[in-house]
Amino acid sequence: MSITSALVLYAVIWFMTFLIVIPIRLKTQGDVGEVVPGTHASSPEHHYLKAKAWITTGSSAVIWAILFWIITSGLITVRDFDWFNVMGPADVTAPADGTDG
Repeated sequence: MSITSALVLYAVIWFMTFLIVIPIRLKTQGDVGEVVPGTHASSPEHHYLKAKAWITTGSSAVIWAILFWIITSGLITVRDFDWFNVMGPADVTAPADGTDG
């Protein structure tokens, strides 16, 4: 896995995790009972965004490390997702670990 691939994988994991973490412990103006005129009752009153960003960063690092290990170890490869046999037979001259020789 190249550095660019690793960074893109981490970014995708981070944003997906962040979107999952955002609604956790969210206090809306409707929940608190103090709706500011001109805003929706579902507008956040206490969002704890900084803490959620740190939680997301830590959990994303753990998820990324697990996926990085699975991908680089060869435990799961692209050919494992070739359910319709589109890729054809594997090249037997190339080593299975992805190295040049």
